[in-house]
Amino acid sequence: MTLNPADPAFADRLSGLLPEGVLRLPEPRYLEEPRGSFQGQAGVLALPQNAEQVSTLIREANAARVPVVPYGGGTGLVGGQVMPGGPPPLVISLERMAAIRAVHSLENVIIAEAGAILADVQSAAQAAGRLFPLSLAAEGSARIGGNLATNAGGVNVLRYGNARDLCLGLEAVLPTGEIWHGLSRLRKDNTGYDLRNLLIGAEGTLGVITAASLKLLPIPASQGTAVFTVTDPQAAIDLLALARDHAGEGVSAFELIHRQGLNFLAETLQQVRQPFAKAPEWCVLIELGLPRGLEAEETLAELFEAAEATGLVSDGVIAQSESQRQAMWSVREHIPLANKAIGSVSSHDISVPISEIPAFIERGREVVAGLGDFRINCFGHLGDGNLHYNVFPAQGRKREDYEALRGAVKEAVHDLVHSFGGSFSAEHGVGRMKTVDLERYGDPAKLAAMRAIKQALDPNGIMNPGAVLKTV
Repeated sequence: MTLNPADPAFADRLSGLLPEGVLRLPEPRYLEEPRGSFQGQAGVLALPQNAEQVSTLIREANAARVPVVPYGGGTGLVGGQVMPGGPPPLVISLERMAAIRAVHSLENVIIAEAGAILADVQSAAQAAGRLFPLSLAAEGSARIGGNLATNAGGVNVLRYGNARDLCLGLEAVLPTGEIWHGLSRLRKDNTGYDLRNLLIGAEGTLGVITAASLKLLPIPASQGTAVFTVTDPQAAIDLLALARDHAGEGVSAFELIHRQGLNFLAETLQQVRQPFAKAPEWCVLIELGLPRGLEAEETLAELFEAAEATGLVSDGVIAQSESQRQAMWSVREHIPLANKAIGSVSSHDISVPISEIPAFIERGREVVAGLGDFRINCFGHLGDGNLHYNVFPAQGRKREDYEALRGAVKEAVHDLVHSFGGSFSAEHGVGRMKTVDLERYGDPAKLAAMRAIKQALDPNGIMNPGAVLKTV
């Protein structure tokens, strides 16, 4: 298999097959990723308007052995949307395919094209009196095709699951250029291999998602949000169990926040209003969504009383208005921005079994301290075991001072995660950043099966080469 280097005739052939305006000169914004870890390249940039045009693009790329990089909202954090080396690729942006094709309220289904921005899908669902619960910090620019290609998580996974759990069917273009018309609205369809779940999470290495049929849910009649201080991570886990006793499956989000993150906010984003005058060592952000007949604020008050009586919490604030609720979420959503302003030595999107989290955090502190003088900001989606475990320079020092230790820190943290039966990539994917980690920690049988699938569907290796599976 040999991929074609820059081919001057390739763009000419495409221009004769596609309407004017589909092909563009590559622009810098399509060649960058948020953390600046990779600088991409492009031989040709294409902005198709429908699946047929995507099919033409991929069919011609496959025939010419030109690599293809699908591009959604560009918000991915592991370099899956940019190709820094090898032959200049065909970059396919789905941004012009942004239509909401249909809303079937009685079926609780919405059909959206891959370029639809996540927030717009949420708004379309809300206009129909329904909820599309996938929610993450980049929802104002992330596109639903990319969310599915990376199996995005976010703050509501505890209750509603990842992107995979919210998808019923897909329309996609396979590496040969064939269009798979799989936009099923069915909840039950046992007719062979599940191509939908194969493409979801494949990060564009097995095809390009062009549209999806997505699950909708009822909007909770009563919603409540609170921040409670807890003594330690074990108390937070016990509080989660208690919250489920009080609210059942009504616990929509349960976020763990450490003092270090609040201190970073105070240092870099003073305009973000914090819920407590003095930052607690640990606190949790809880959101409930309850059906008619139950009041979320009352349930949160009852939960606080029960938790305080058993020593799990010592202080708390329950939102009394939508503005207070938004202020609480603003704290959580700005922590990654504060982290970026400080500049991490090494950032880790990891998951471990929920009951193991306290031991992992304690052991992690010891492991990192053994490598040098660092600050740790550990926060994230405690309810589903996903932590953002980020290591920062000591006070007064810069990340550049630790350049020689960056790799050792990442390896030590990931080794520890693996020893706890966890994952080095909980919700961000593998991309190009973590292919070596996948080789190091991945099950050999799984890796062999993944390579076999890749070879079977994409024998010419054109689809996002270098992402997920290490190029050999």
